[in-house]
Amino acid sequence: MSGIDIVWEHRDVLLAGFGNTLLLFSVAALASLGLGAVLTMALMARSRLARRLATLYVDSMRCMPFLLFAYLLYFGLPSLGIRMNNWTSGLVALILYNTAYMAELLRAAWSSLPKDNIEAGQAFGFHGWRLVRHIILPQVFFAAAPMIGNQTIQIVKDSAFLTIIAVSELTHAAMAIQTTYFVPFASFVAAILFYWATCMVIELGVALVGRRALVRR
Repeated sequence: MSGIDIVWEHRDVLLAGFGNTLLLFSVAALASLGLGAVLTMALMARSRLARRLATLYVDSMRCMPFLLFAYLLYFGLPSLGIRMNNWTSGLVALILYNTAYMAELLRAAWSSLPKDNIEAGQAFGFHGWRLVRHIILPQVFFAAAPMIGNQTIQIVKDSAFLTIIAVSELTHAAMAIQTTYFVPFASFVAAILFYWATCMVIELGVALVGRRALVRR
């Protein structure tokens, strides 16, 4: 039996891993984008303390390899009395790590917004949270859409590292088939095709958002 036949016979294992990857990616992308928006407001706040604390968090995450961060949450936190199963640890690692990157790219988009738009919003009576909610954030999200797309693709790729803490995602499923039947080429190529298809769908979504942003302008 060829490697392709073996992989096809065990496609349910790959599909289950792929489903877990999609779930991890979807939750992590939405949560890190939402938390990133909150962190961006701290980065842009008038309070010096808020800006410094937010900057410290962003810099700490950006300077830390994701692999070590995932290890830290899963193997290190139990020594402090905080225990999570491998799936929860992996998801939390994805969210906390990518929140820093989402915040940084949203901050860059916010900084590049034309001041005229913000001043016009203020002239119409929008201030504080209403100004951020109705005027600033929509423009920031549209302006940052291509970078958000790149970061969500990075989340998909980061999820593959979670195999080191035995999270049953796509790479873990491919590894399981490979180590059982010694078919590395077929199992890994099959996993790569799933990752590739996921990233292409994300690229398509980003392109659609980009077209809508052009229409709004």
